[in-house]
Amino acid sequence: MTHWDLFQPEMPVEELAEGADQPSEEEPPTQHTAKRESPFLGMISRCFESHLNVYIESQDKNLGELIDRFVQDYKSQGAPTAVVEGGGVVLPSCADLFIFYKKSMVQCSQLSTGLPLLELTAVFKKYLKEYSARLLTANLPKATSGGGFGGLLKETEVKLSTDEVARSCCILSTAEYCLDTTQQLQEKLQERVEAQFRDQIDMNAEIDMFHSIISSSIQLLVQHLETACEPSLTAMVKIHWQGVETVGDQSPYVTQIGRHVIETVPVIRDNLASARKYFTNFCLKFVNSFIPRFINQLYRCKPVSPVGAEQLLLDTHSLKTMLLELPSAGASVSRKAPPSYIKIVTKGLSKAELILKVVMAPHDPGNAFVANYLRLLEDIEQSDFQRVLELKGLKRSEQNQLMDEFRRQTVSKDSAGATADAKPRGPATSRIRKLERLIKKQF
Repeated sequence: MTHWDLFQPEMPVEELAEGADQPSEEEPPTQHTAKRESPFLGMISRCFESHLNVYIESQDKNLGELIDRFVQDYKSQGAPTAVVEGGGVVLPSCADLFIFYKKSMVQCSQLSTGLPLLELTAVFKKYLKEYSARLLTANLPKATSGGGFGGLLKETEVKLSTDEVARSCCILSTAEYCLDTTQQLQEKLQERVEAQFRDQIDMNAEIDMFHSIISSSIQLLVQHLETACEPSLTAMVKIHWQGVETVGDQSPYVTQIGRHVIETVPVIRDNLASARKYFTNFCLKFVNSFIPRFINQLYRCKPVSPVGAEQLLLDTHSLKTMLLELPSAGASVSRKAPPSYIKIVTKGLSKAELILKVVMAPHDPGNAFVANYLRLLEDIEQSDFQRVLELKGLKRSEQNQLMDEFRRQTVSKDSAGATADAKPRGPATSRIRKLERLIKKQF
């Protein structure tokens, strides 16, 4: 049973006993099936409404025991293994929990749709939090500090085994199931409860809780791939780029990054086969983290000779190709990446390519070099231009001269822009007015 049909309307117990020839809840009454509502309907159940706290307390106890059993089952059996074809498995306990919820909701609403149903909702919310904490959050692999793409900042280092990657994906898929089914549960409770209590049926906090678990799971997977790629980016900086004399194939550090992608991405993709949007989210988060880190490492490769810059340019192009193909890495059938993903990769690594083209260009004459930088990168931040000069390995005196030229051209550019903005827009306004008069004449 999937969450899509878990909370479909079901017949009351009395109708099931009477047989299949009776109309279901979903069927509109016809002239043959319509029944006059009895004035005595609900009178007996209302007599017991004040005593239904016994039923609510019983459900609370049963759910507590059910969660304990789920925890013990997980400890003895672990997370289920994804089938290669289907993937996207969830913890079986999540379906059992919501089946229990459905039965309790139906039983309670047959006795009362007033305050007892609202109190049962509070019990449901309590054990959604229990399930989330004890079955999902508690079983996500833990990160260790010190590593990642944080540079000097203290980040987390995540090294997951294949089983831990699969477990993280299972918890993500389970959280998605719980999120969708909780939304349906909230809707069904709001439909059944009396109008005066309807606004108090609110499970948005629990829905947000499952959103948070999904985000944590994705971040964990992203950090896992980041941690795997970090040694390759460190090796990139250690190369003596000023001494590179010839341009060859892609550098070993690029090959290593590609190997980590091939080892990691297919496992995540297969285990999120039924949650494709979250696999796409994983890909987006990874490149949004990796590309700025790569550019930061690029600046640390100083000094770089023109030939070294050419080799780095080749490496950057290889990385761009690899990242564009990352969503389909290791797949038998290649699928085109989403446009948003392609845009991020292309824009981010195109900036790295332009930086290297500036480094390859001669810095004399200075005015032409600065103009070329501003044309290619459209970056007027002095600190970024300073980093490019350091990457070229220029002397301090040469850097100072170019910085002066940079300030002169950026000030001149700003002044020209301000003047253009301040100019009267008479001709354009005049054309608009002529067009307005022409339209009026036609009508």
